[in-house]
Amino acid sequence: MVFFLCFPPKVDRDTLGKSGRNANYEKFLDNENTFDITMCQAPCKEPLCCIISGVPLCGLASQIAMRKKVLEHRNPGSGWDDYECCQGYYGGCCCFKPGSCAEDTCPPCCMCIEACCCPGLSVSATRFVMMEQYNLGIDEGDARLIHCNNCLQLCVCIARIVDCIVDTPATECCETTLEIVSCVMFQCIQGCMLAQVNHEIELRDEGKKSAPSAEMMSR
Repeated sequence: MVFFLCFPPKVDRDTLGKSGRNANYEKFLDNENTFDITMCQAPCKEPLCCIISGVPLCGLASQIAMRKKVLEHRNPGSGWDDYECCQGYYGGCCCFKPGSCAEDTCPPCCMCIEACCCPGLSVSATRFVMMEQYNLGIDEGDARLIHCNNCLQLCVCIARIVDCIVDTPATECCETTLEIVSCVMFQCIQGCMLAQVNHEIELRDEGKKSAPSAEMMSR
């Protein structure tokens, strides 16, 4: 809670400009619309999806299923045709570049590897697809949760370095504790993100189905 409250309530270009990793968020700053539910509301609004997506092994399957669901929502009937590693939102590393990772050969396998090797980037990419599709902006509460998770991951890295240098029972205990807390936090964030995206898809699909009925009633 202390981490959560310490982050600034407003997300602007000055804040995002401090890190190049946040460049993907900048395009959404001017959008006034947001997801129908926030990540904090996801456990209450979509409890089953949130729990299943937050469990490690189930979360892997949820990531794969949700990416396909998002892609088919954006382009009905396309299946995995529009799949790309992290949907091209991240530039890749060394020889691994989006679009050149054999996505055309076996998209589900590539998606499985993506979800296993970089789950954070993977779930963020799935969320970005929906944000770009409907011009959704950044919720301040969601940004705080994401920042809190990133801060915990950074603390784990620092604790590991300190433990390698000092190598005492105290530093090892500190590292283990932080690692457990950060893992739990990440799984919760992943569950909330996927539940938020799933709720938005269901809401949009329901709106599409009800639109023709409303038009017929007006006639």
